[in-house]
Amino acid sequence: MPVTVVVGAQWGDEGKAKVIDLLAAEHTHVIRYQGGHNAGHTVVVGTERYALQLIPSGVLYPHIIPVIGNGVVVDLPTLFKEIDTLQSRDIDCSKLKVSSQCHLIFPWHQSLDALYEQGRGDDRIGTTLKGIGPAYADKARRIGIRAGEVLDPAAFANSVKVQTVAHNSEITALGGEALDVDAIVAQFSELGARLAPYVCDTVEMLHESLDRDDALLLEGAQATFLDLDHGTYPFVTSSNPTAGGACVGTGIGPRYLDRIVGITKAYCTRVGSGPFPTELLDELGDKLVEIGREFGTVTGRRRRCGWLDLVMLRKAVRINSFTELALTKLDVLDTFDEVKVCTEYDADGQPVYAVLPGWLTDISAVSTLEGLPDKAKALVDLVEKEVGVPIRIVGTGAERHSYVVWQ
Repeated sequence: MPVTVVVGAQWGDEGKAKVIDLLAAEHTHVIRYQGGHNAGHTVVVGTERYALQLIPSGVLYPHIIPVIGNGVVVDLPTLFKEIDTLQSRDIDCSKLKVSSQCHLIFPWHQSLDALYEQGRGDDRIGTTLKGIGPAYADKARRIGIRAGEVLDPAAFANSVKVQTVAHNSEITALGGEALDVDAIVAQFSELGARLAPYVCDTVEMLHESLDRDDALLLEGAQATFLDLDHGTYPFVTSSNPTAGGACVGTGIGPRYLDRIVGITKAYCTRVGSGPFPTELLDELGDKLVEIGREFGTVTGRRRRCGWLDLVMLRKAVRINSFTELALTKLDVLDTFDEVKVCTEYDADGQPVYAVLPGWLTDISAVSTLEGLPDKAKALVDLVEKEVGVPIRIVGTGAERHSYVVWQ
């Protein structure tokens, strides 16, 4: 069976969770391969809204084995809060597997994250302050603590103590307040004991699943232009959300990747600082924020909004080798008299727009291709033609069933 990868094609918040939830029905495992609890994935099922941060979106299906792969950095308080919340809503999390090679996030990472950002002054990156960057930095420095260490409680407690003391030196040197070593050791010893039953060698497990012809779905957080190598550096995340990162973050080799699905909104958004050529700083931008409910799932921060940028999307296609696209949130544009799409940049780097007439029709209940207005179809056709990759799914609303199979 093929391995499917789902990747955000913009700056995140493209509606990956809804597409993953849709595709999960035909898979056996859903695996998060990078990022941490700075990513928010939202799925709407009837009147129920599920906001996920660490646990893969496929957890809402009883047949799915959700896996947190080795490329993820895990904040244990957030993980268990999420598990407890889901289980209180009758969502079974008992099958969750966490890679023994995952790196863990600790309070010193969050303290340093805030101190680093504060020290940048006007050059702030716009980090979520959740310790993601410092945790990945410790991984690269080879001083991180991995999930598998909780299987030896005494050694784990000692590692936490040693690292708290060591990081306190940097925290106080930067003007921060030293952390309580004993309190952190006690807290994480308890959390480590709770984590232990979920920990396993997920690389081995996933390859055994492939040998059985199971169907695996690899789920990225953030998106292409937040990628550490290929994004709008330095305004990026600390890992590789692109399709190549799916291999590293799961231990599954590239020859298994058969289907790579890029997710793009029918417009663009980004959170925090960094370039945004098609950003709208007027009432149209405010309208996109309001209709699209463009506020971060995790942080609550207002997202910057602008027209769809096909120059970016064509680059994302190249970087990820997308085999298909899903175009989401088309319904957000229902009330616009005209819709613009950036097709190229001029010599000064300014966006050049194709202008399409709006369809001025509520499509939120549309679930068939025939039900889409011709003017809405024209936008989808333009995107497909410009980027050279087939569009398979078009999102028409927030509900789980609000989508159209395009081809």
